[in-house]
Amino acid sequence: MSDSQADGQLLAPLAADEWGDEEYSAFGALLGVPGEKVPRAGSGHAADPLNFDIIGLLARHPKMARHLLTFNGWLLQRGELPARLRELAILRVALSRRSAFFWGEHVKVASDGGVSADDIERLARGNDGFDGADRLILDATDELLAQGSADASTWHRLSDRLGTHQAMEFIFVVGTYVMLTMAFDTWRLTPPAGSGTLPDPDDNPSIDGSQTK
Repeated sequence: MSDSQADGQLLAPLAADEWGDEEYSAFGALLGVPGEKVPRAGSGHAADPLNFDIIGLLARHPKMARHLLTFNGWLLQRGELPARLRELAILRVALSRRSAFFWGEHVKVASDGGVSADDIERLARGNDGFDGADRLILDATDELLAQGSADASTWHRLSDRLGTHQAMEFIFVVGTYVMLTMAFDTWRLTPPAGSGTLPDPDDNPSIDGSQTK
């Protein structure tokens, strides 16, 4: 049993000696490079697979991971939805689903995507203080999480404001990260040291996973 499993994690990331051609190919799908171009596990490179527990877990099923990471990599790196709006939606999913791992991971990603520390603090309290496309994305995310779908009026606002492509991507971003939080919270993956701390729901009672407009 690995240390992570002993600590309560149900599925551990691959160790350095467990990475093979299929596993490197899966990670390469996210990076947009062939598997042979992926830094080797344990190399100490910035893109060393051992630096990314989420990849090490997904790569335990490399065929599935390759397809999933191809799509997720496209959403994160090549989609049309602006990074700021994408990250607001992902942070709301993480907060509402009480996912410490994805909150910690995406506080860092959001900061790089134009979401300020003040924005993140406001998001943890609710939707007040946001307007325009930001408020629309947060309200629509809450609606998707609460209902499992968006109302027709919400869809029309999204497509009118963002265009059809970005509005479609937004729904897939929310759905993808709901799925990912289910998986990684089931496996009890903990966020890396130094990650942002998931806000206490007692401090922000308006965010309970069922907030709507």
